[in-house]
Amino acid sequence: MPGLYRDFETQEQIDAQYDTAISVADRAAEIRHYAERSAHARAMLRCDLRVPYGPTRAETLDIFPADAPGAPVFVFIHGGYWRALSANEFSCVALGLQRRGITVVVPDYALCPTVTLDEIVRQMRAACAWVLRNIGAHGGDPQRVAIGGSSAGGHLAAMCLQTAWERDYGLPQDPFRGAVMASGLFDLAPLRFSYLQPKIQLTEELVRRNSPVLHVRPSPTPVLLTWGGVEQAEFARQSLAYRDAWSAAGNRAGLLEQAGANHFTAIHGFEDAGSALCDWVAGVLEAR
Repeated sequence: MPGLYRDFETQEQIDAQYDTAISVADRAAEIRHYAERSAHARAMLRCDLRVPYGPTRAETLDIFPADAPGAPVFVFIHGGYWRALSANEFSCVALGLQRRGITVVVPDYALCPTVTLDEIVRQMRAACAWVLRNIGAHGGDPQRVAIGGSSAGGHLAAMCLQTAWERDYGLPQDPFRGAVMASGLFDLAPLRFSYLQPKIQLTEELVRRNSPVLHVRPSPTPVLLTWGGVEQAEFARQSLAYRDAWSAAGNRAGLLEQAGANHFTAIHGFEDAGSALCDWVAGVLEAR
């Protein structure tokens, strides 16, 4: 009898790979880090908060402008398995990048099960379109925009890469200088059989439409796929599978396994201007 997914025969086996709390001693402490460092970022950095990018109350974004006008831009999409957390916990990613002369944008989105995954993808594409059209008024350079995200945010960033920007939005087909996805989810099939299913309510059709690994197209946008070295093996597999698909389409992809990092600390580098993550983003954006 075939298993649920790949070599997994039970929900418990899948949960053991995708429950992010397993790889950390204290999940609550990890979330407190995000909240406290994000409050510090909002107190220390110039910011425009809860700027509307769409018609619903959930569709707002936070902007942390660089000091100089015409700055390159990084859009960071938060994680939480599409059903938890908010942009408010991720202002911290601006701490390192703003010091590199990069304007940082952190969009919010509605959460499952109030909305479907299709709607969350639509909202993130709308947020990116807003940035590309409007960031100039906030000191950013719309010709130098990169995107990224963590966990579910990595998935959403990949879905934005695979958008028909010219056909659907009247924008350049490949508007991003680069994309960095930390512990991203690119193959959603196993999550249908996980503890997350009551909230995210995946169907076979939703999985097929929203699994980035199935929809890679040729693109000049370089990607960096990174994950924590102490995360469960499935997070590395997800990134490697996406790397293989992205490269098979003739695209450029890099890998960065962060030794000693877990699912939560894998994005701490964005708080440190001298980190490998900030170096990579600054490099593709030609920032200092």
